[in-house]
Amino acid sequence: MPGISLTLSGTPNAGLAAQLSHELTELTARVLGKQPSQTMVIVRFVDPGLWFIDSESLECLGRNSFRLEITITDETTTLAQKRRYQRESFDLLSERIGNVHPHSSVHILDVRATAYGYGGVPQAAKLWGETR
Repeated sequence: MPGISLTLSGTPNAGLAAQLSHELTELTARVLGKQPSQTMVIVRFVDPGLWFIDSESLECLGRNSFRLEITITDETTTLAQKRRYQRESFDLLSERIGNVHPHSSVHILDVRATAYGYGGVPQAAKLWGETR
């Protein structure tokens, strides 16, 4: 059950958000082996004047940036899968957004199966065949 939070610099753009949601869901399925029907994506936009790197705003730097965080169940992916996801998601977002600051980031958060879930059931229970 991946939960993806994508923060982008710039003004809200529903079309871009929908496109990136689709592309990240597909990438997550293809590279990490996750089910699209269980993948949640939240996209936020932050004014470049309010996003700082080394105390300078992106607005002043004349750059764009993103922060991608994906929460996955611990020990359900390999190091090779994570490395590939880091590279491919960074490349995808850099291409779509353009002029990306090199400190844009991808965070893969491994969470214990007992620590999160959906539908009121922790992932661990789902792994053990419990539904409620």
